[in-house]
Amino acid sequence: MKPFNVFPYDSNINFMRMRWVSLIVAALIMFVGLGAMVTKGFNFALDFTGGVGVELRFQKPADVDGVRSRLEKAGYANAQVQTFGTGSDVLVRLQDRPHGASQAGGTSSSIAQEVRTLASTPDNQAEVRSSAQISPQVGKELAQNGVYALLFVLFGFGIYISARFEWKFAAAAIVTTLHDVIVVAGWFALSGHEFDLTVLAGVLSVMGYSINDTIVVFDRVRENFRGMRAPPYEVLNKSVNQTLSRTVITSFVAFLTVFALYAYGGGSLRGMAESQMIGIVIGTLSSIFVACPLLLWFGVSKQDLMPKARDEAALARRP
Repeated sequence: MKPFNVFPYDSNINFMRMRWVSLIVAALIMFVGLGAMVTKGFNFALDFTGGVGVELRFQKPADVDGVRSRLEKAGYANAQVQTFGTGSDVLVRLQDRPHGASQAGGTSSSIAQEVRTLASTPDNQAEVRSSAQISPQVGKELAQNGVYALLFVLFGFGIYISARFEWKFAAAAIVTTLHDVIVVAGWFALSGHEFDLTVLAGVLSVMGYSINDTIVVFDRVRENFRGMRAPPYEVLNKSVNQTLSRTVITSFVAFLTVFALYAYGGGSLRGMAESQMIGIVIGTLSSIFVACPLLLWFGVSKQDLMPKARDEAALARRP
């Protein structure tokens, strides 16, 4: 039985002919994202700005959406409400109101009592288990650690791809991955959606997905060069066509999984799922329309495409 293909294995879509159009469009989208990050900035969540965390225990399982709605009406926008332990235990994390601290005086204990009053209903009263002030300094350290993680991953990608392929492949993969990350981050700056630690985790996972898809295409480029006596233009074009069905099917299945998380995972996971959905779409498009055109632009040559000596024996044993 032949494997299922969205596109025929011998399809011959001329992606390289469209390379300048695709690179220009990708660059424009990336610069829009950069512009949004510079001019508008991010709507940072409590994880980065600081605020108050309150643990509540209800008499019965709590209505999380109802608690969130009542807090928002009272002036606590973007309050994070989630259950932990049993359904009766609720963790509320919120920033102070825009005009200052709460009516009760502004300390963590007074804000906790106000939150308890807002969260309680006549048939389901809550009690405060604990409350604590979250320092903005913690958020600053988290932001710095996120930047360090991004740089560490990019550095690791560069070393790995340079060892497996050649430096032009590494440069093209890193530029493609940076493009995907900037577009996803730019979307959150442009839309004003809340940026918290789960979104940061989603952005880092986008990097892994993007580089994986790009390496699959690059590996096919290297293998095809051994069996094709053709210029790099044709080798790259053929490689993208041969991996097209695999790329689209894998991305579609991954998107369905993350979409389920977005639809049913609750408000606490929605930001991460949103970043991953956008990242999967952008990463798929970039692996098709950006990665190989960048290789051609960097002047990839026969020597760059030839497998390294240590891979010769392994490749020769392949059926």
